[in-house]
Amino acid sequence: MLAVMIGLLIGIGLPMQTSINSRLRQSLGSPFLASLISFALGTVFLAAITLIGQHTLLISAVLLRQQPIWLWLGGIFGVIYLTGNILLFPKLGSVQTVIMPVLGQIIAGLLIDNYGLFYSLATPLSVSRLLGALLVLLGIVGAVGLDDWLAQRGKKIHQEAVVATTHGGLWLWRLLGVLAGMFSATQTAINGHLGQVLGSTMQAAFISFFVGTVALLIVVLILRPKFQFKKGQSQPWWMWIGGLIGAFYVLGNVYLVPLVGTGLAVVIVLVGLMVGSLLIDQFGWLESRQNPVTRVQLLSLAVMVAGVMLIRLV
Repeated sequence: MLAVMIGLLIGIGLPMQTSINSRLRQSLGSPFLASLISFALGTVFLAAITLIGQHTLLISAVLLRQQPIWLWLGGIFGVIYLTGNILLFPKLGSVQTVIMPVLGQIIAGLLIDNYGLFYSLATPLSVSRLLGALLVLLGIVGAVGLDDWLAQRGKKIHQEAVVATTHGGLWLWRLLGVLAGMFSATQTAINGHLGQVLGSTMQAAFISFFVGTVALLIVVLILRPKFQFKKGQSQPWWMWIGGLIGAFYVLGNVYLVPLVGTGLAVVIVLVGLMVGSLLIDQFGWLESRQNPVTRVQLLSLAVMVAGVMLIRLV
């Protein structure tokens, strides 16, 4: 039960981190700069708590030689997922930008568990786990898109939907969205094993964030986005704390994976993500536009919870 609660809490924090980073991007004028600052602040925070707990940030050269190279690449996979979402949004719209990566996360999580990839806890793919994953995906689709579909039924189809059905090239973007989600689930599995190898969830989370920060720094140096800090508007203090929420997210995943496996960890976090998104919409937190939660969304959330219970308990 503790693992489930931790997964839900870090999942709830994810949409809050997205809103916070979006606000930072609005002030800085570049999503890549905002992501770099977020990662850098998270890295500094994790470095501090790692030094307090472990008294060192260094890894032995012997351990570096003995372990496979993929063990140290979790942070890069996280950057790929983050950058993928930035690129997908203008191509697919908000609904599909959520659904496609989620589909990839669920698929990769189940495959990793079934085959015990990346030394993850091996859990064979049963009918109940598959049905539970399908219920979670169905709930997410209902929560983010069913209301819009019902509102448009019998009316002129939204222009975005027309574009999506008439341009076959968008299927490539959808596939990239699924792949981005699979990278995210792979990062979860890798970081979980890294925590076991190092014997420290804090140090594993620090390494993941540090590698991600270096990767983002390289991206920023290549793209050289313009820094445009907008001084004419109020700058809330909370727009700088997205990295801290991301740090707790990585810490939580490092703790969860050895206990429940990658697939269930991903699914639990996804349920928390949807809960957090609905809370932000309902109350208009973090300068977001207030959109009261509908009955369809609550029903969809209940379907997701049923899916988690089916995966976890059966």
